Amino acid sequence: MTTAQTAPPPPMRLRELVFGAACAAALRAAARLGVADALGDTPMAVEDLAAAVKTEPKPLRRLLRALTCYGVFTEQRNGTFAHTDMSRLLREDDPHSLRNITLWCTEPWTWDAWPLLDEAVRTGSNVVEALYGKEFFTYLNEDAPQSAEVFNRAMTTSSRQSAQDVAALLDLSASTSVADIGGGQGHVVASLLEKYPAMRGTLLDLPRVVENADPRLREGGALADRVRIVPGDCREAIPVRADVYVIKNILEWDDDSTARVLRGVMAAGGPGARVVVIENLVDDTPSMRFSTAMDLLLLLNVGGAKHTTDSMVGRLTDAGLVIDDIRPVNPYLHAFDCTVPK
Repeated sequence: MTTAQTAPPPPMRLRELVFGAACAAALRAAARLGVADALGDTPMAVEDLAAAVKTEPKPLRRLLRALTCYGVFTEQRNGTFAHTDMSRLLREDDPHSLRNITLWCTEPWTWDAWPLLDEAVRTGSNVVEALYGKEFFTYLNEDAPQSAEVFNRAMTTSSRQSAQDVAALLDLSASTSVADIGGGQGHVVASLLEKYPAMRGTLLDLPRVVENADPRLREGGALADRVRIVPGDCREAIPVRADVYVIKNILEWDDDSTARVLRGVMAAGGPGARVVVIENLVDDTPSMRFSTAMDLLLLLNVGGAKHTTDSMVGRLTDAGLVIDDIRPVNPYLHAFDCTVPK
């Protein structure tokens, strides 16, 4: 029976760390094969599980054995395998599913980029443009549409899971309109419109993203008569007038792109407009290992960064915004509540 291990001595721990790619690959394989979806509430023999996911039993056992060392699945004394709290998060139907995030963080381009981290650290620039000859999101959309779809699903999952927390936090009772900038499929604006029945909303994101907007916002949806869906790139223009602008988890690009978005929002909203920026931080967080890893990944792909409280404050004040409040949304997100000066 294989079990998750206690911390080994430093020499062995370092050996384990340099094989971190094996753990990431094992998680990706399990997600792509649908192992967690095939495994129900009752422990299963590896032969039955292999038949369900159309693999060979022996290599599947090896994959499961590796994952159980990290607490993803568990092996019973009779040799069957069962779920753990972590393995359930790889299921499509789990309300807190991280399957799409798992796939996004292990997409093919990441395996090309990680070996060049030393070059990114040396230069402070992304490595994707040198690898593929074009800006990261251009590369995704033109050359790697499957990865672009994985990205969209991952961002949708993340947004859906946190949208209710955002709506619960924000008091917009004094406002009549809200714009979700770079808002993906619009889960945040939908949650806010449900909270405030008299409010009108706008969703702005790339055309290929908003064409799959939350059904509540599309024609025939419960909120369709109170929302405008605007296809566009928020780094280029913000053709949206609103009392409140919500910018969630997109100010992680290079500094120039971040500055352009903030300037665009301020120009669109005008003096007195409220701007709420919501971000993961790499300082006040219980998930430092994940946040710092994502920070390095952003360096590789777009030359961006996860923010500390100070760096986010710096970018907002440099843009000319007045920060009125900083509050946690949940254990992983913080809201910077700002105003465009009059």
